[in-house]
Amino acid sequence: MRADKPGKAGAPLLGAQIIAAHGRHYLAQSADGQRWQVVTRGKKTNVAVGDMVQMLPSSKDQAVIEQIDERRTLLYRSDQYKSKLLAANLDQIFIVTATEPGFSDDLVSRALVAAESAGLEVVLILNKTDLSENLARARERIGRYAALGYPVLEVSARQDAPQVRAQLLALMQGKTAILIGQSGMGKSTLINLLVPDADIATREISAALDSGRHTTTFCRMYSLEQTRIIDSPGFQEFGLYHLSEGMLERAFREFAPHLGACRFYNCHHRAEPGCAILHALEQGQIAPERHALYLQLLHESSQVVY
Repeated sequence: MRADKPGKAGAPLLGAQIIAAHGRHYLAQSADGQRWQVVTRGKKTNVAVGDMVQMLPSSKDQAVIEQIDERRTLLYRSDQYKSKLLAANLDQIFIVTATEPGFSDDLVSRALVAAESAGLEVVLILNKTDLSENLARARERIGRYAALGYPVLEVSARQDAPQVRAQLLALMQGKTAILIGQSGMGKSTLINLLVPDADIATREISAALDSGRHTTTFCRMYSLEQTRIIDSPGFQEFGLYHLSEGMLERAFREFAPHLGACRFYNCHHRAEPGCAILHALEQGQIAPERHALYLQLLHESSQVVY
């Protein structure tokens, strides 16, 4: 699709969507299905998989990104030093956990906060339910999030492949979804279930990005009928330095009924008298670990780099 806005020297810009990102190298796909190797001007790295961009072709399959269209949503993680964009224009986030190896509650909880802040639907996946030895414990742990109203889908990707594929596609139909999780949770198995030629597509994308053997370190998008699925590399940390105090308190859905009911309008929900959040904590309406995470994120976001 051609954009109305001209590029340099009056050349028309071409609209496309970013389908893979590795460092400062990107792969875009235009409406006619052609794939383009694209770069940003200078050293900018503010482009995410899922972004709709306007680019200026420089050869038959290369182009320069001139502008990024307005995003509906943006999912990213950050610390006080840098940000890592994960994906743009998402509708859903699937957080993949498993019975073994053990998953990180901290990572899951932070991903939920990020999803709430970005306005994304969330589905938690408990994979490897066929490994019964640790199933009860995993269910207990994932049940804490189900109690908050987050849907949990229990699956065995290896044993019930056709059923799992049908379940996931039904949930994703017509949407753009991202799968995130630690390494070892079975995310790659799920991607291969959803996209039968994912391995081939990944090799092609890797070759186009010249990322060689580092194929697991980039995000990529796969299109399947009316669904777009984004795979992300496994990671162990999910910093949320970019979230302000107001954004943080609104990202904990169990805080919602109590916000605005504190004695002081600028209550930080730490130890202030008349705090409705602390009262709910004492009454068992807010889990101690969730409030502790809120305080930890509040502390992290207040750190200043000198």
